[in-house]
Parts: sequence; C-alpha cells; structure tokens
Amino acid sequence: MAEGVKKLHKFIDDPAITEVMVNGSKATFVEVEGIKKSVDVIFSTEDINEIIDKLFKKEGKFISYFNPYGDICLEDGTRINIITYPLARCGTSITVRKFNKEINDLECLIGKGTLSQKMADFLKACVRGKVNVLFSGATGAGKTTTMEMLSYHIPEQERVVTIEDTAELKLHSPNLVPMETRTANEEGKGEVTLRDLIVNALRMRPDRIIVGEVRGPEALDMVQAMSTGHRGTLAVMHGNSPQEILKRLETLILSSGIRLPIEEIRNMIGNTINIIVQQERFTDGIRRITHISEVRGVMHNEITVQNLFVFRREGRADDGKIKGKFRTVMRNYPRFFAQFQSLGLLDEKIFSD
Repeated sequence: MAEGVKKLHKFIDDPAITEVMVNGSKATFVEVEGIKKSVDVIFSTEDINEIIDKLFKKEGKFISYFNPYGDICLEDGTRINIITYPLARCGTSITVRKFNKEINDLECLIGKGTLSQKMADFLKACVRGKVNVLFSGATGAGKTTTMEMLSYHIPEQERVVTIEDTAELKLHSPNLVPMETRTANEEGKGEVTLRDLIVNALRMRPDRIIVGEVRGPEALDMVQAMSTGHRGTLAVMHGNSPQEILKRLETLILSSGIRLPIEEIRNMIGNTINIIVQQERFTDGIRRITHISEVRGVMHNEITVQNLFVFRREGRADDGKIKGKFRTVMRNYPRFFAQFQSLGLLDEKIFSD
C-alpha cells in the first residue's frame, strides 16, 4: 500500500476518529467526540497524489485540471472528498467523513440522544405508511445516518432505488438498485446528473425512491415523482429549519427553468411533501433531531407547517453536555393520522407528552 494511503487509513481505521481534514501539506485535523484538534501528521504532495491514484482512479473518478474535485465512498461507508490546488489555496485538501459503525438501528440513535422513543415510533410509522419525508440540516448533522436507520423499516417486498452523487447509503433491502451520478470526462462527455437518474428511476418500477441529497434543479423531478404516485420518497436537503427548507425547495424548483407561477409551485410542494425532519449537531457533539414537522398544504398562498415534536434546550450540565427534552407540541393530528390508525401504524398515545 502506498505511503499516503497508509497514513490516511491509520485515521480511517481508528474508531475514535469521526472525521479527517487534510489542509494541503500545511496541517491535518481530526474530529473526536465532536471536537476538532490538530495532529502532527503531514501529507506531502506525493502522499496526496498517491491517494488520488490508488483510491480515486480505482473508483473511476479522475481528478485533473478539468475535474478538480470529487468524492468517493469506501466499502465501509467512509466518504472521501478531494479538491485540488489552486481551487484550494492552501494546497490540495482532503476531507474524510466516517460512518459510525456503532450505530446499527434507531435504538442506537435513541441511546445517543438523537431522538426519543415516541419520535422514533412516529418516524417508523411514516416510513411504513409511505409518506414523503425530507431530512434537513447542516453538513455533519447526521441526516443521512437517521435516514439509513429508518430504511430498515421499509417492507422487504418493496423495490428500492437510491440516487446519489456519491454512493454512500448502506441499505439492506433485498430488492435494491443503488445508482450514482457520473462526471464528464476530460472531453466534457459522458456526464450523468441526478436529474437523469431520477427520470430513469421512474422507468424502473420502484416502490420507493431515496435521494441522497437534493441541491439543484433535480428538486423539480423529485417533487413531480412524488405527485405522480411515487409515495414514500425519502430525501436529504441542507437547511436550518423546516420553513427554510421549503423556501429553498421553491428556489431549487425555479432553478430548473420551469415556467410556473410561484403559487402553483407552492401547491405542488404543499401537496407532496408530508414530513420534514430537522437535525442539528450541537456544541457538545451530540446530533439531535430538533423538529419533526408536518407540511399541511397551502393557506393564503403560503405553505403551512405544524411542528409535531421539538427538542427544547434547558441549559448546560457541569460536564458540558446540553440539557433538554423532546416535547410533543402539535395542535392538530397529522392529516394522515386517521389513515395510519386504520392501518394500525399509529396510536394517539404517541402524541401525549
């Protein structure tokens, strides 16, 4: 194994380290228990070139002047991003995000303080009942991990299609087709986008579509898929609140070039998105779901949102951990509650605080 790859794998193989940040040949940082710290390991230009040659080329990702950045995902779920000089002014930089191997199900997330048992039961019912769910939050908030753990509750008989820029989702459905985008070659040919894959997924007779991250005009294709009968879609977006994520979704749909009045776009969103799960990484390193909110349609030309569960912060403990409680705050039962009751998926006790 090349020296640069060996150096990187020492960090990847260390279970205490959750992220690695190589800032060119100047500095290297790691994250342990949510805290970033500097380490005295330097990656030379030769080390970084070896990583590109041995890891990225093996996955068919060619980093060059014309393709100066890219991502790969290792077999264990570890995601590696690289961006080359001079775009990264400090020198070619590497960012490694590791999958937490200790998290195997929703019970693990409950134990780590990410959500309560009632929130977990509600989200499991949402997956089984095939409502459309968006997972929102900043980078590193734990959105993808939460979505993965919920995917265990997708019925085994369903055909699942996943669509990602970098294939990092580790699902265990027996009828699974994972799809990954492709960048153009050095001649500018061969690109396959998220939009291309979503359109193709509709021809694959999926029971459920899962989109790793929505951040561009593919938002239109995803919402249209939801509105044409593909219920139970799960997707990840970046945003700071349920309200903000809906505004961002409007903007992304408009970026597709579609010529529709904003009222029609809001109706499309309000009638297809059902639940938004907002997640945040707090300063104590714990990733918590801060809101589970229901999209209740459009009223007075605005998309209305009702919070169902929230995390209420109550200060900080002596050990630095943030204190707080998960609360039920809804005023009305979700619009799909009666249907879920008839299917035996939810009981009204789940909303008692």
